[in-house]
Amino acid sequence: MSLRAEMLPPDSNPESLSETDAGGRGATVRHVIAVSDHPVARSARRAYHAIGQFHVPMPRLLEVLILRTYVAIRTVYFWLLRLFVVEPILRAHCLRHGKNLRGGGHLPWITGSGDLIIGDNCNVVGKMDVAFAARFSSRPRLQIGDNTGIGHGVSFVVAKEITIGNWCHIAGGTRFFDSSGHPLDPERRRANLPLEPDEVKPIAVGDNVWIGTASVIFPGVTIGDNSVVATGSVVTSDVPPNTLVAGYPARQIKRLG
Repeated sequence: MSLRAEMLPPDSNPESLSETDAGGRGATVRHVIAVSDHPVARSARRAYHAIGQFHVPMPRLLEVLILRTYVAIRTVYFWLLRLFVVEPILRAHCLRHGKNLRGGGHLPWITGSGDLIIGDNCNVVGKMDVAFAARFSSRPRLQIGDNTGIGHGVSFVVAKEITIGNWCHIAGGTRFFDSSGHPLDPERRRANLPLEPDEVKPIAVGDNVWIGTASVIFPGVTIGDNSVVATGSVVTSDVPPNTLVAGYPARQIKRLG
């Protein structure tokens, strides 16, 4: 009898466990070791847990040196990545860009054909996703004004036009889309037909607007100057200037200024 068979519980069927299933042979062996009371299985489990709990004690000074070395290497790596990879690729994607366009440690992910225009002193601090849906317009356009910051994981789906004003703060995870992507009419959707022209509705964000993390901006929305969209809001209608909105769907909370 094999060692594996000896390690099986008394009511187990060795033949059924020897068959190759979704977990494979290795998964069967791991299962036997995990449930068996055989001395070999117990020793294997003790060794596994001992390895998981093993650590190397060292002086505090050495730990601090390792940390500072790691931080220094990380800082230099991302600095070089920003200067020689991220920013050149971001600028190359632009139809036009202003001075002092800064990128972060992640490459932009831009697909489709369209016009990306970025103003002066803009900061794209993380990965920015842009999908130009040229099926609905010959040259979709995404325009970002001066002194605006785009957080990590912000995404734009641009079928016609999305405009972001000057001095805006767009927090990470925010999504903009100026079309739903598919027709609402069931027959047109089943036929894989494009949207009707009136279903593509540009988005316009004014100056000095702050949009909180993970917000969603729907087609046709205009956000007025100096307004704030609270974290996680879903904006389906226009936001007047100098207004704080929040919720799902977003509603006016208070006037600002």
